[in-house]
Amino acid sequence: MKRRRFLSHATASAGLLAAAPIVSAQESRPSKAAPFKLKYAPHPRMFKHSAGPDVIDQIKFAHDQGFRAWEDNRLGSAEPAQQEKVGKTLHELGMTMGVFVAYANFDAPTFAVKKEDVWEGVLDQVKKAVEVAKRVGAKWTTVVPGAVHQQFKDDEKWSKYGGGRLAPGFQTANVIELLKRCAAILEPSGLVMVLEPLNWHTNHGGAFLSRSDQAYALCKAVESPSCKILFDIYHQQITEGNLISNIDNCWDEIAYFQAGDSPGRKEPGTGEINYRNVFRHLHAKSVETKRNFVIGMEHGNSKPGPEGEQAVIQAYRRSDDF
Repeated sequence: MKRRRFLSHATASAGLLAAAPIVSAQESRPSKAAPFKLKYAPHPRMFKHSAGPDVIDQIKFAHDQGFRAWEDNRLGSAEPAQQEKVGKTLHELGMTMGVFVAYANFDAPTFAVKKEDVWEGVLDQVKKAVEVAKRVGAKWTTVVPGAVHQQFKDDEKWSKYGGGRLAPGFQTANVIELLKRCAAILEPSGLVMVLEPLNWHTNHGGAFLSRSDQAYALCKAVESPSCKILFDIYHQQITEGNLISNIDNCWDEIAYFQAGDSPGRKEPGTGEINYRNVFRHLHAKSVETKRNFVIGMEHGNSKPGPEGEQAVIQAYRRSDDF
């Protein structure tokens, strides 16, 4: 599932865990599965057939299946009353709110070229994210720092960013400057913007930020507790592979993870990534370093309907069995 689509629209035995029942929205939720070892975070509509169309019911359903986190890229565009309702539900269930998107641009060099009017628009979105976070109890918000500045075609879309191509070093310096301005807004509230490297091959050709080492360097340069990495395992498998080593190399700057198998961007077990080994490593390293990460389930379901939703749940049970 493409990111654009997202923006627009334990003590029981392994056998018992695998057999954990699904509870429909019409039932009284009598059975509750054991929590997962890691904080996997479903998103709205992932369980809509089993829980019904209401997001609050979907959150409650996810909790009953053992999930202890939730994420919603589009939550920032919801009405404040709905945001507060989501935050209240998560608090009552003891669930962690994962990321929502503060700012994302995939096509224009909004960070790479210094245009004060454009930058003011970015900063306004970051300011709004602080208020959203207060309503939903969020600690992290996603920022996608635009596209690279390239040799542009003669059209209105690119004209305000100038012709030619700004040298990469100047682009990076501009990105760092704007990230520092964003961090200054976020730091008083404790909200952390997480920068997500995106793959060029399949989903987001031309994104400024594509590699984990690049994200690491940006965070070191910004030098703020409010600027960290969102390590999306799906994107980084496509871009660079070598997942566990790169996670270790970036560890002190990572604040959040997302998952999705490759190819296809569906649940674990539908592609080539050995998620059981990756999750085992994350769990062990988290215990060792006394850190507790949310892993957003930013992917689609490989099968339709309630059977597909059951397949997602069981895929995480298998991958969490280590």
